[in-house]
Amino acid sequence: MATIHPPHVAAPREQTRFFFVMALVMALVIVGGFTLQLTMGRSSFAVPAAYHLHAAVFMGWIGIYLMQHVTALRGQWALHAGFGRIAYLWIPLMLVFGSVLMVVVARRTGGPFFFHVSEFLWSNMMLLWCFGGLAFWALRRRRYTGWHRRLMLCAMAILTGPGLGRILPLPLMIPHAWTITTLATMVFPVIGMIADKRANGRVHPAYLWGLGIYAAVFVLSLLLAHSEPGMAITRSVIADTPGELRPMEAFLPPGFTM
Repeated sequence: MATIHPPHVAAPREQTRFFFVMALVMALVIVGGFTLQLTMGRSSFAVPAAYHLHAAVFMGWIGIYLMQHVTALRGQWALHAGFGRIAYLWIPLMLVFGSVLMVVVARRTGGPFFFHVSEFLWSNMMLLWCFGGLAFWALRRRRYTGWHRRLMLCAMAILTGPGLGRILPLPLMIPHAWTITTLATMVFPVIGMIADKRANGRVHPAYLWGLGIYAAVFVLSLLLAHSEPGMAITRSVIADTPGELRPMEAFLPPGFTM
């Protein structure tokens, strides 16, 4: 979100409010998922520095994203544009720290036990960069409000995966836990499409492009994850590390209970 709206082209307030609510809901899903796991004692702050740096950068993005919508709702376009300029610098940080963490987690634990290791590594990495691509596209289309805010919503939906993954009972969804989690994140653009249809009688093409690219990258990531070259790269990443010791496939640890 980085649009400066002259008064004569300002978006309807009802639409601005809808996108603010969607941003708030997605932020709550992410924060709520991590908070739930901490409360239940399944997560800990006793992790390597890469985890903390990643958390700081990504939580910072949630703040930037929310403030973009708050300033849009209040008509504070100069401040809104300022947060947009920050986003141009912040997204590359997310791509760097996110990519590093994917490798750290794969080598340290092989990823959550309810995910296939190669799916976790390949799909996580590719969807992170899909987020970056959609978010930058949204920023480049900042003068076209319809495209701008819808592409950004599609990008943000990708980031809800870790939050939803900590809310859904994923151990019960083995071996399809990763696919189910990803499909669940796509609900947010679908809600936007339904809202468009009701308000305007048609779905804005930004949703078709944004969700279409997201879905295509996801399918490609699974194909690569399970291909022979993809599996070979995954094995090379986790070779001679604790992550190599767990099964490649999703599994239930002995004695596990929900």
